[in-house]
Amino acid sequence: MDYRYLKAFLLTATYQSFSKAALELNIAQSAVSRQVKLLEESLGQELIIRNSKRMVLTTKGKEIFLAIKQFDSTIYEMVSQEAQAPIKIGALQGLFHSWFPPRLTEIAKQLNNPIELIAADINQLKEQIETGTLDIIFSTQNIQSDLLSSLRLFKEKFYLISNFEFNRRQLHESPWIVYGPHDNLFKLSKKPSKKIHTIQSMDMIVHMVQEGHGLAVVPDHLIEDELEQFHYMDISSSIPAIEIFMTTLNFKKLPDVYKTIFDIVTT
Repeated sequence: MDYRYLKAFLLTATYQSFSKAALELNIAQSAVSRQVKLLEESLGQELIIRNSKRMVLTTKGKEIFLAIKQFDSTIYEMVSQEAQAPIKIGALQGLFHSWFPPRLTEIAKQLNNPIELIAADINQLKEQIETGTLDIIFSTQNIQSDLLSSLRLFKEKFYLISNFEFNRRQLHESPWIVYGPHDNLFKLSKKPSKKIHTIQSMDMIVHMVQEGHGLAVVPDHLIEDELEQFHYMDISSSIPAIEIFMTTLNFKKLPDVYKTIFDIVTT
């Protein structure tokens, strides 16, 4: 059943007038009359008895009118409350712990929506956004498909930092502070250090470096205001910058809530 027929009947019954219903729907009066007639034919019931001066709802017409009115009210309420729906966001572990926190503060300030956050690897993030468990993910993958679409946010550059002088060719002679077994430090040195601290918090890694506990490779956004406090090396020639993307379902028109989040994280 075409919802247009229901809407035409609802407005006609509400205003007791085809012409007023047509005015609100911005269509011809004859089109409204035709849609009501098609609704009656599809139901096999007369809903309105009319003459040149007035119209009266039949018993079935009153029942249908009340049902459509309730349905229309429920749908409107659901749409108007959309802004209150939780926004479920996922991010790679590194982004989640280092880059995202200050943006989260601004997102929470500007949106009315409750926010749910998770940190996960890229495979988990992709699976959860494809199944609707997550609404937005932040990762290093540019995903473009019939289902998903990514927007580029920025390039993430890396620095090798310490609070003591170091030799680029002898990194293995100093203690290391790494995020995990795939940390970029392993790509910079042919030999691993004999003393490796593994800490899954980028903020804590920076703190450990400041306290003199070893070398670390960190993204530029984490130390951009504090770089001069360290002995540092731009390692772009060895560790290329990576791009960060915000991925959502492939909307024809990005919802306003998503646009707001995009604007916040790119500011």
